[in-house]
Amino acid sequence: MTGSAINLDYAYDVLAFALLAIIACGVCAGLVTLLRPLLLRHVMAKPNQRSSHKVPTPQGGGIAVIAAVVVAAACAFVIVPDIDTAAGTLGILMVATVGLALVGVSDDVRPLGAAPRLILQGIAVAVVIAILPENFRVLPFAPWWFERLLMLVAGVWLVNLTNFMDGIDLMTVGEVVPVTIGLTIAAALGALPVEGTVVAVALGGALLGFAPFNKPVARIFLGDVGSLPIGLLMFWLLLLLAGAGHLAAALLLPLYYVADATVTLIRRFRAGEQVTQAHRSHFYQRALDGGLPVKAIIARVIFMNAALIVLAATTILYPSHWIDALALAAGCALVALRLYRFERSA
Repeated sequence: MTGSAINLDYAYDVLAFALLAIIACGVCAGLVTLLRPLLLRHVMAKPNQRSSHKVPTPQGGGIAVIAAVVVAAACAFVIVPDIDTAAGTLGILMVATVGLALVGVSDDVRPLGAAPRLILQGIAVAVVIAILPENFRVLPFAPWWFERLLMLVAGVWLVNLTNFMDGIDLMTVGEVVPVTIGLTIAAALGALPVEGTVVAVALGGALLGFAPFNKPVARIFLGDVGSLPIGLLMFWLLLLLAGAGHLAAALLLPLYYVADATVTLIRRFRAGEQVTQAHRSHFYQRALDGGLPVKAIIARVIFMNAALIVLAATTILYPSHWIDALALAAGCALVALRLYRFERSA
């Protein structure tokens, strides 16, 4: 009887989270359908020498994605067991997420300067860090204040690189959906708290609802209103995973995005370019300019992320410093190979 009860509880959890993903997916798809005519009139991304699209396309689809995450998070209090104790954490997280989305709206309509943009992003990241328990540690050997400072820098960077990397159709979907799948697997292995599972499932479901509208040739773009808060949510989720003792897994899941954006930034800095300006220097953009179709690029990114999920799950299943080191080495080698092949396609 005990075994049967455990199985029934597990089945209910699976159904609850599946329903959560379906809610997020449906809400996002419905809102995109409703918002697109309005965005067509007011928020258009016009092609320029740095863009990948050829015709003016509405942006701001991220409004639907973030709204769907918020709705799904609210629904979780009805359908997901043991979530009530996380009400305060989820509430503050959603406020920070919506706040950063509003910064994105402003930037989509009338671009902000680099300084106010970074300050507002830093405030949102600081709020997310502040809701962590005081004894939350990722690097217990480092001073507490220094670790929090590293978190702030890492959070602002992840928010920005998510925005930087959203440069072709389906790129954010092809990256973030696999990351949320990896996080959901981590949750199933006991490496993520229930509130983290809720956000991971909601974010993945919302982006799946957005995907049909963003597939090549995209009918709508996320815009900064989507990419910035998505980066914030990813940061919080990966931080939870790292704080649960799975730093290697937290580094592996977003490794392709981090590597492409970071190496590109370093290259541009060394070349004396203005790093705050838009560009077409990312490895996947160079592959696109070299003739590799968008769908082929996204398929390669998804395949890369599937391999990183396997490596991350391995580090959770078999906790060991040696396994972590081997998985990280393998992940770095696979990502380096992918970047090299994108470069060769140029």
